[in-house]
Amino acid sequence: MLFFVVHFTSNDPNNEPLSPLNLPGWILKTKTYFSRNSPVFLLGKCYHFKAEEASVESVAGSCSDEASERELVIGSVVEFRRDFASRIWLTYREQFPQIQGSSFTSDCGWGCTLRTGQMLLAQGLVLHLLGRDWTWSDALKMDGLDTESWTASAARKLVSSLESSFQGLKPPESHAPAPGRAEEASTDLNCVHHRKIVSWFADCPAAQIGVHRLIELGHASGKSAGDWYGPAVVAHILRKAVKEATDPALQGITVYVAQDCTVYSADVIDSLQKPAQGPETETRVDRKAVIILIPVRLGGEKTNPEYFDFVKGILSLEYCIGIIGGKPKQAYYFVGFQDDSLIYMDPHYCQSFVDVSMNGFPLESFHCPSPKKMSFTKLDPSCTIGFYSRSVQDFEKISEEISKVLKPSSKEKYPAFTFVKGHGRDYEQSELTSEGEPRHPQYSSGGFVLL
Repeated sequence: MLFFVVHFTSNDPNNEPLSPLNLPGWILKTKTYFSRNSPVFLLGKCYHFKAEEASVESVAGSCSDEASERELVIGSVVEFRRDFASRIWLTYREQFPQIQGSSFTSDCGWGCTLRTGQMLLAQGLVLHLLGRDWTWSDALKMDGLDTESWTASAARKLVSSLESSFQGLKPPESHAPAPGRAEEASTDLNCVHHRKIVSWFADCPAAQIGVHRLIELGHASGKSAGDWYGPAVVAHILRKAVKEATDPALQGITVYVAQDCTVYSADVIDSLQKPAQGPETETRVDRKAVIILIPVRLGGEKTNPEYFDFVKGILSLEYCIGIIGGKPKQAYYFVGFQDDSLIYMDPHYCQSFVDVSMNGFPLESFHCPSPKKMSFTKLDPSCTIGFYSRSVQDFEKISEEISKVLKPSSKEKYPAFTFVKGHGRDYEQSELTSEGEPRHPQYSSGGFVLL
């Protein structure tokens, strides 16, 4: 039987791990360890795995110290896992319709950066249609949502409760009030939005932001199916895919890609103020939003350690939708961190094609039950950072908060990126290097190596 184990460790010598629970799930090459003594940040939210007896005040203080007193969400292990498993996971697929102009019916081995870009954009769309506090109702029901254990007695009881639910036993009774009609209607609408977002990334030619469409748009950059796509090239492809999308629910969204590591504030504000394109329809979401993508390079051949705190600061912001990045030879979608390790979602699983045109198509393979971690020291310097802005006021707050995060890295000769008032010149994909990096004189070309 396959299983996944997450270890929660402690510096307390009296703490001893229990034996793993063998439940169905993915086989992973390494086990993922989490400390219960350090806060965990996930896309702007903070979780702490301290035992039940720890005071809320001490937990909140620990998180605040690491996040410069930003407003944080304190949660338990289960809340963290529910949140993580609710993020949309897009991986390699096989046996999908043939990609036009090629013989490929799978992107296994070459499409990982496209998949990480899709995941980042999907998170932006989740914020737009569902909000950051939304979680999938079945997030804790998936195989692999299992922990080894934490040493506190309260944690053991929690694991036992989860274990019982996996075995089909009756969980502890909930005393929460029954949902009213308004709540049920809201839940139904969220389910519709959830499936709609997943369907936009389907592996078929008709999907708005599916692999077939992204590869078609990549031809303008000289890319074809089977090629390696850098984080910067993927950012521009996503921008064009959203711009040309025909679904009414996407009409109010603009993807802005920074120019030469510079965000021109007036360009973003113009996008937030312009009217939505397309005809008025009952299904059109008229809310405006801008997804800001910033291709950066955090060093030369390797990431400069001076940028590690900068990356932590970015991932602790509530407006952050993640980072398209990875390590040499592999692209990952980074969503958080604990101590000196990044937390990521891995696209390197080749799953079977899912026909999203089927009524009630299964959602399980679009959600990752198991977080993975990687040392900051392995981070490839080429990456694309994403933010979501719903309004001009949001953007002004984002600019202010990010400027604070950028200050510690200002001792670097070249800051990761900057905000500039005014408009930028038109930025064409032809101004990218062949590796997909901005033509920036102080940076050497580079990126990931294709497996």
